[in-house]
Amino acid sequence: MLSRNLKNILKESFWMAIAAIKQNKLRSTLTLLGISIGVFSVIGVMTAIRTLESSVESGLNVFAANTFVIQKYPEISFGEERRKHRKRKNIDYDQYKKLKNRAMLPLLVSVSERNEVRNVKYKDNVVKNYVGLFGGDEGSIRTFKTYIGDGRNIAPDDVRYARNVCVLGMDVVDRLFPFEDPLSKKIQIEGLDYYVVGVAERQGEAFGQSQDNYIAIPITSYLQKFSNKWTTLSINVEAASEEDYDKTREEAIGIMRTIRKVKPGVENDFEIITSGEMIETFSGFTSGIKLFALSVSIIALVVAGIGIMNIMLVSVTERIKEIGIRKAIGATKKDILTQFLMEAVFLSEFGGIVGIIMGISAGNLVSFIFKIPAVIPIDWAIIGLAVCSLIGIGFGIYPAWKAAQLDPIESLRFE
Repeated sequence: MLSRNLKNILKESFWMAIAAIKQNKLRSTLTLLGISIGVFSVIGVMTAIRTLESSVESGLNVFAANTFVIQKYPEISFGEERRKHRKRKNIDYDQYKKLKNRAMLPLLVSVSERNEVRNVKYKDNVVKNYVGLFGGDEGSIRTFKTYIGDGRNIAPDDVRYARNVCVLGMDVVDRLFPFEDPLSKKIQIEGLDYYVVGVAERQGEAFGQSQDNYIAIPITSYLQKFSNKWTTLSINVEAASEEDYDKTREEAIGIMRTIRKVKPGVENDFEIITSGEMIETFSGFTSGIKLFALSVSIIALVVAGIGIMNIMLVSVTERIKEIGIRKAIGATKKDILTQFLMEAVFLSEFGGIVGIIMGISAGNLVSFIFKIPAVIPIDWAIIGLAVCSLIGIGFGIYPAWKAAQLDPIESLRFE
């Protein structure tokens, strides 16, 4: 019986709240807008980041298992930090050879460097956009989890004699050889002749960018024909097993410090990059964005909550006579309190729902741009609705209490 009465009270209060909101459409809309903006800001950012995070592991997990890369620069650096790293010595081919010869623990030590070229053609077929040009050796393909689909890989003799041979990514094959077998064909890269010895398997996209738009050539040929004074190599090291990973890494660091003459007690003048560290760097970057979005959202929601309190206080003042009539025909303080609280919560929740829909829609623009699966952050949507309920109750309780305390006789006399 008690639960039925409560259900009836809530139902009656809900519809009375809807009617009251409809009577003040402009005021209600402005209040809803504040709530919507607050929820939109956090849901939009969280959806966008969640969308990126859903593909970041596969996108950044570019190295083979138990592999790390030694390079001059960290993956992300800005401003003064970037200028400091620029002063470091380049990693050259001689350093790579020394590390490869001295290291005893690695299963594989390979080398790579990447640039971009535009003038790539075969007969009358021309690749007009930029193409990634990779210099590497026989181990580079393995390091980046790429597989040869047809033909062969770059061979040790190709590197030893700096041969003009190449392995093509599938995007380049599609553009230059739409109706021909590319193997043994001669293409031109920046006016230089290279013979196709292999075609890599298609890898697809990551972060909206094709992973197949590249040409791989022997690192020695790359250094002879496409390097400049800023060229610095990446040395890829694969440990024999997960158990040997840490020891292999420490050995490589020690050898590189010796090769580069880094004094004891001085920090390394090179970076060790792993897929895990790249993902952690990305997570650290997005954490700052999340915190900023949360701060903006909190400020917007507090301002919107104050707006709800203000609109409810004005509503109480305007409806004093209505409150008096309701009390005169039997409405209790609890009924009045429930009605006005329902109005505040409904305003807040409706604004929250609008903000969630807008936030999810805007956040998933990232999935459209980068061509990755869309995400609906159910957990954040639930949190958003819960916070909106708390705001409605927290900022609506005082106006509702004030309405409930009005004297019915004085209310009926109010003009």
